[in-house]
Amino acid sequence: MSKPMPDTSTADPSADERSLIETLVTRGRDAMRNFGSADQARVDDVVTAIAWSLYKTENARRLAELAVRETGIGNVTDKIVKNQRKTFGTLRDLMRVKTVGVIERDEQKGIVKYGKPVGVVAAITPSTNPSATPVNKTMMALKGGNAIIIAPSPAGWTSTSATVDVMRQALSRVDAPQDLVQILPQPVSRSITRLLMAQADLVVATGSQNNVRAAYSSGTPAIGVGAGNVPVIIDSTAALDETAQKICASKTFDNATSCSSENSLIILDDVYDAAVDALKRAGGYLVNATEKKAIRDKLWIKGKLNRNLIATDADVFRNRVGLGSGSADARFFIVEEPQFDAESLFADEKLSLVLTLYRAHNFNHAVSLVKQVLHVQGRGHSCGIHTEDGDHARRLAEEIDVVRVLVNQAHTFGNGGSFNNALNFTLSMGCGTWGGNSISENLNYRHFINITHLVTTTAEDKPSEQELFGAYLKKYGTN
Repeated sequence: MSKPMPDTSTADPSADERSLIETLVTRGRDAMRNFGSADQARVDDVVTAIAWSLYKTENARRLAELAVRETGIGNVTDKIVKNQRKTFGTLRDLMRVKTVGVIERDEQKGIVKYGKPVGVVAAITPSTNPSATPVNKTMMALKGGNAIIIAPSPAGWTSTSATVDVMRQALSRVDAPQDLVQILPQPVSRSITRLLMAQADLVVATGSQNNVRAAYSSGTPAIGVGAGNVPVIIDSTAALDETAQKICASKTFDNATSCSSENSLIILDDVYDAAVDALKRAGGYLVNATEKKAIRDKLWIKGKLNRNLIATDADVFRNRVGLGSGSADARFFIVEEPQFDAESLFADEKLSLVLTLYRAHNFNHAVSLVKQVLHVQGRGHSCGIHTEDGDHARRLAEEIDVVRVLVNQAHTFGNGGSFNNALNFTLSMGCGTWGGNSISENLNYRHFINITHLVTTTAEDKPSEQELFGAYLKKYGTN
């Protein structure tokens, strides 16, 4: 997640701001009308053009380089992978579904469903993913025949603007209206972003929780996503070296910018030491007490994450914090907590290559620790487990208030959709009412269409009173 946008405007919107938003929204509506006769094949061509605009190797690289140079967040190599992998996976999902015209027909029930646009979408996007997230949302929005106006984090405006440029060029190449995709001009203020949210037909907010709350209070139907702080259990049956490799790959990807990155590991006591050794072999460095204090003192400033340390390379983090020479080859940094403390900063999301470790006495204690971590932050988002015990995985699904429980997976790569699980590819994870969200699934195309139901009569389906009430009356009587 990105940090909250600076409050550059607390006053009411000016006349110029109102005029600007009215112009953008009008252009979006005009583009939708011009695109309104498109059939499914035409829509799919346009969505594919948007996908190719970022997936294309030279664009994926150039925009990744620009993002890192502008924001200082993440690393180029992984942002290229993210730009391409998320776009490819999302395109796969979108090409397999219908969204225009008749999208479903159930003759037995006498129902025919028609997909229709929701309208102009206001998309709030973060600085952590200034290219991948705008393209991801645009693909989904255009799949439903909508127009989209992107309100980027000011910290990533240049990168997002360059991304919008390549998308608009792609629309032009397939003779589609360019104004299906627009961006707020600089400077992007809270005032103008809130005005856009109020004028749009749907708001989709990814980023800080301030942005999500603003979306839900805009008066416009809104979809927001929750904060991450992923706890993952390693139990006694886990394949430790394989598990450690997955955790390292996931934790270090794009320098832990993902809200799905592991933030805490909860390891059962009987494999704790062996698991720590496996993490060290995978590239982890177990900090000592002095180094732990240095991380705590510098990663947070007055309780807020230090922007000069979040999502930085391991060498940069090491040098800026002042870790010892033993950490020279480390890819991520492990902090042990002797017991859970909700007031400890290490219990929270860290947006950095720092991983908190807890020792669980048994599996009951491990489940309790997961709940406690998520109570600090991340309730509703996700958790994970590395295990060969299916009952342990099922217990997490039954007891933990999260939308996703990942089993034996690198969390960053699995949580937002993967080629070896059935979750939709996305960069926006709904967290249900637990996380203050309206959706409890990965953001996907269904959230960008309205559905008209054509209803005809069928054979009567009316059960008898006995069928409906018989068992109840037999058990409780008629009084």
